[in-house]
Amino acid sequence: MTTREVPPERVYACNPGSVNGAGEYILYWMIASRRRNWNFALQRAVHWAEELRKPLLVLEALSCTYPWASSRFHTALMQGMRDNLQSFEHSGATYYPFIERFPSHGEGLMHTLAESACVVVTDDFPAFEIPRWITAVAVRSRVLVEKVDSNGIFPMRSTDRLFTSAYSFRRFLQAVLRRHLEQFPLPDSLADVELPEGVCPPQIQRRWPAATLMELSSPHAQTATIPVDQSVPTVSSFAAGARAACGRLKTFMERGLPAYIESRTQPEADTSSGLSPYLHFGHISAHQIFRAVTSRSNWTPEKLRGKPTGGREGWWGVPLDTEAFLDQLITWREIGFNMCAHSTNYASYDSLPAWARKTLSEHAADLRPKLYSPGELENARTHDPLWNAAQLQLVQEGRVHNYLRMLWGKKILEWSRSPQDALEIMIHLNNKYALDGRDPNSYSGIFWTLGRYDRPWAPERPIFGKIRYMSSGNTARKMRVRGYVQRYTKE
Repeated sequence: MTTREVPPERVYACNPGSVNGAGEYILYWMIASRRRNWNFALQRAVHWAEELRKPLLVLEALSCTYPWASSRFHTALMQGMRDNLQSFEHSGATYYPFIERFPSHGEGLMHTLAESACVVVTDDFPAFEIPRWITAVAVRSRVLVEKVDSNGIFPMRSTDRLFTSAYSFRRFLQAVLRRHLEQFPLPDSLADVELPEGVCPPQIQRRWPAATLMELSSPHAQTATIPVDQSVPTVSSFAAGARAACGRLKTFMERGLPAYIESRTQPEADTSSGLSPYLHFGHISAHQIFRAVTSRSNWTPEKLRGKPTGGREGWWGVPLDTEAFLDQLITWREIGFNMCAHSTNYASYDSLPAWARKTLSEHAADLRPKLYSPGELENARTHDPLWNAAQLQLVQEGRVHNYLRMLWGKKILEWSRSPQDALEIMIHLNNKYALDGRDPNSYSGIFWTLGRYDRPWAPERPIFGKIRYMSSGNTARKMRVRGYVQRYTKE
């Protein structure tokens, strides 16, 4: 491969279309990896532009009709678009940010752009609405549409195997990951590239005008005029975009990583990486995070140790805090991508392991100690102060502490009329409020509470059956939570 080529297992043809050498530009439809740097999809588009000697047009569009569209998510995405508009300036590529102002405002935009393209490149993201959007464009396009996987260290489609446990996936990765550690995207695929000049076609600019830097610099004001859910407000403590993501990574490496094992499970310490929303919005790459974290230990692939055992410690040859973080970044994050890439019903109750569905069914009629309506749960009106605090953190900050997110889901199961109802409530609350919701990784967390990636546990209990049990009382005895509860429930 040349330095700008992308590993073949990361490139997938979405239709039988051909390359149109007479087209006006290469079109990169940026829908998941919303960044200039460390981006295989952009790298693939640059490769096409160099090969065909055509301009590169980068479209980043923001719909207002996706499920759970809200002021919170729109603001974050606009902050990223602002950074991209500045980042792509003088890059040799034409960046075109489009914001849909009302339903159907953007209808026809992609089809019209694709008609004049030599080839269309987009992001291979296996969850939420994105696969449907790509299919809709690909079936109408006469030119080749490619999707490129820039999600994680391991290419999703390098295996057809669907993994059912973190142990089996970790052991598999330890056997195959080495070569992928030497096939990273370029930090900047537009650096030292000379591309033909191009602009977005005038008819596009007239019908679908691009967002300006002034508009993108005031996302709160812009979002207030768009028909999305205004009841889910912006999180004032969270700033999105590539620049904020790099700042968060730097802070984590300095303060959180050295004590990652000791502090990450303590709600009051709050030393988790905080990178999950940035990964979800595509404002930072897992490759960039990996390179930054391992460079602190002067790590090279030669330091990998031993045979693939599936063990969580000892394989990477780095300090234990770093190893624990890499297990979260790669094993636990990417097993969710494996599920979504190879199962169309990843968000369905039927996707749970057979043992989990069996035990939950056997206990579906068990008497619940409390039953709360979806509205009561959403508004944190339960008898449990710790659970209320976790739900209020989700509503206010768009996140829940890592350990408490597991407890949050377990209690919803305990307080719902059926496990199916519990799953529906968890998905809705998470996707409505969580900054990193609607993501393969967040679906993993939700379904884990019902048995995915887990095993049967004894003793068998009412409601839970053989599903792993958690309680607020046990959590409070193991962890410091008083300050956490006071912080979120003081009002």
